[in-house]
Amino acid sequence: MCDLIALAGLFAGAAPGTAASVLATGASAGAATAGFGGTLATIGTIASIGGTLAQGAATASAARAQANAIEVQKREEARLNSIQDQRARSEFASQIRNQAATIGARGFSLDSPTAVFLGQTAAKELAFQSQSIRQTGQATQRELTGTQAALRARASNSLFSGVTSAAGQFLSAAPRLFPEFT
Repeated sequence: MCDLIALAGLFAGAAPGTAASVLATGASAGAATAGFGGTLATIGTIASIGGTLAQGAATASAARAQANAIEVQKREEARLNSIQDQRARSEFASQIRNQAATIGARGFSLDSPTAVFLGQTAAKELAFQSQSIRQTGQATQRELTGTQAALRARASNSLFSGVTSAAGQFLSAAPRLFPEFT
């Protein structure tokens, strides 16, 4: 170590072997080490702050992407629900026509009280099943909308959390990074 200090003193311009050269060399080596250590601390702090910001932004971006995927799912669910309702209505209409044909084939008049009652009962059942399908679809839409809102809130929260955490890291490191302001 002493040889390194003496060599550094030669490069610093002090006469070899003098106390001044050894002290000057030690002081310049200490200052260089402190300067290098301070630079590393600054770089580490900046990297930490950047990482915190990047993590917050990445989490927010992922939450927004999930919310957008749910938007696509909501549209698909609404389309499928509409198709299911149409199929149920079509199936019931077909059954009502078959029932009317059967009643007519048995010799009953379609305006007889029995035929009217059966038609009304079938129509009520059709309306109930259709309403049930639509209500299920609306419940799914509400659930997906709630999940979407939670994801959007998580995105905002992640971004805010990343910024505030990075600001906290900076403020904690400021006295070390900028000692002339303390």
